[in-house]
Amino acid sequence: MKGILQLEDGKRFFGEASSEIELIGEVIFNTAVVGYQELMTDPVNAGKILVLTYPLIGNYGINPKFNESKKTWIKALVIKEKSRIYSNWQAKSSLDDFIKKNNLFLLHKVDTRSLMVDLRNKGEQLGIISTSTFEPKILLAKIEAFKKSPKRSLLNQISVKKPLFLGKKGTKKIAILDLGITQSILKQLETLGFSLVIFPYSTSIQAMLKYKIKGLIISSGPEQDLGLEEVVKNIKSLIGRIPILGIGTGCQVLAEALGAKIIKLKLGHHGLNYPLARPATYKGEITVQNHSYVIDTDSLNRIKEIKITGYNLNDRSVEEIESKKFKLIGVQYIPASPGFNEVNPILKRFVKML
Repeated sequence: MKGILQLEDGKRFFGEASSEIELIGEVIFNTAVVGYQELMTDPVNAGKILVLTYPLIGNYGINPKFNESKKTWIKALVIKEKSRIYSNWQAKSSLDDFIKKNNLFLLHKVDTRSLMVDLRNKGEQLGIISTSTFEPKILLAKIEAFKKSPKRSLLNQISVKKPLFLGKKGTKKIAILDLGITQSILKQLETLGFSLVIFPYSTSIQAMLKYKIKGLIISSGPEQDLGLEEVVKNIKSLIGRIPILGIGTGCQVLAEALGAKIIKLKLGHHGLNYPLARPATYKGEITVQNHSYVIDTDSLNRIKEIKITGYNLNDRSVEEIESKKFKLIGVQYIPASPGFNEVNPILKRFVKML
């Protein structure tokens, strides 16, 4: 079945559709060579049309244990070529099986190279995918109507509904404010031996403190969601009282609670190989990143006791902040595990704060 992806700048890309559909969403691309399963199930990508730049997808299959959450959150997946076979000793099923099981829309045989170049030059933008009409004026009119429609929060769908307990009982109790916590982060925290309490995103500070928590992690999740305003108001009263770690969107929540501004990047950071520099040590590292927004440097510099401890080498945007006085760390990048049963150094730094 023929399908089309039309961007709001008028560019059109045709491909083969997995089913009849019409949908609109923000189009982002990710340059990762591996990890398509993790990207589809990561809540930070909720509501997005995800374009994968690697040309062959599905070649190593699917294994449920690598899902980052309970379901897929993207609106659609756009790729160049869907592998007809898969080969990996851990694979349990094919990409096709996964797509059908999760009722996910796929547009393949798309010229993703040209699509990525357009997004890189003009920035992330809205797009519409359709299998029913290919008329440019009709599709652009639908995008314009979508812009005027009321925005909805996704956090109430993504976040847990009631407190969830994980990890070892009797050890240090850490709270997680669930904006879209991923399984890979939870696994690292369990490796550190913590007792974890995962709270719904709207939980009040008073309700969390009743559990005698020693620290708080604000997870990543969909950026600029309407529900984040409530989270920012809640967090303001907690800063300085217990150690806090903000990851991804959680870092942006921390920054806003401190009084900084959040701005959109022309070209978001979505991939596995973004260089991070640390001004205090003159050392760098390669990080996993998946964010379209960033903390405004000028507004952050006006806040006392906050230091920028890491920035992106490509565009000098803020990637890590820290305050010893307020006992907080914020990272825009994803603190991925360095290897099997290993823990990212940023999580170990958070442990020292406790």
